[in-house]
Amino acid sequence: MQFLKKHYEKILLGIVLAGLIGVLVFMLFYIAADKQAMELTTSGIINASAKVLPDLDLTANDAALARLQSPVQLDLETGNMVFNPFEWQKSLDGSLIKKDTSVGAQVAVVTGITPLYLVLTLESVMTNELGARYVIGVEKQAAATPAKRHKQQHYVSPGEKPNDTFALLEVKGPPENPDALVLKILDTGETASVAYGKPFRRVDGYLADLRYDPEKKVFHGRRAGDKISFGGTDYVFVDIKPDGLTLSDQSNGKKTPLPFAP
Repeated sequence: MQFLKKHYEKILLGIVLAGLIGVLVFMLFYIAADKQAMELTTSGIINASAKVLPDLDLTANDAALARLQSPVQLDLETGNMVFNPFEWQKSLDGSLIKKDTSVGAQVAVVTGITPLYLVLTLESVMTNELGARYVIGVEKQAAATPAKRHKQQHYVSPGEKPNDTFALLEVKGPPENPDALVLKILDTGETASVAYGKPFRRVDGYLADLRYDPEKKVFHGRRAGDKISFGGTDYVFVDIKPDGLTLSDQSNGKKTPLPFAP
């Protein structure tokens, strides 16, 4: 008993240390066993035969894609009576014709397109003690007012201020009998060369001829901005080009292009 009293602390410490060693040894075996169990579980999952899933049924999707390749075209304009009922018009002989297909601007026919020119010509040369003075003919076929469409003569000398159409830049050859005159066209800044028998010509616009068969109307020599009337509607020429023109309905502003095939 005396031994226990003197050494009980050491005995307790030994017991505790022995327990700790036992726990550590147990943990080593426990960890090894747990690791082996995990490896067995993993290998069982990997090596197990996977169940093959059935193929997806894409029949509905394929049918939808096929319908998209050839969509249904709904004609809600030409033959639809709900959204676009036909409008009828009486012709000259009293019969009724469909306005949307047989009359209107879309059935007008362009029969001719004629260019309008700016023409500059060397008319004559006048000489006196002050030098040479040149007579230049100016013809503006596309002018807005009829009075300006006829040929007008302008007298110019070197160094003079430009008129409303051109300025004299250079005289080539003898002043009293020039080979050519070099002019500057003021509206575009381009240069033009004129000589006897060699006028300068530039397209400034076009005239159009139009035929409207439902009313047997013919329109000759119409310019951009001119107004005409047929089918009970007023139209204006808004654009005329070599390959066609455009008519604008004065009541609603709708534009109808008409080609020209000479």
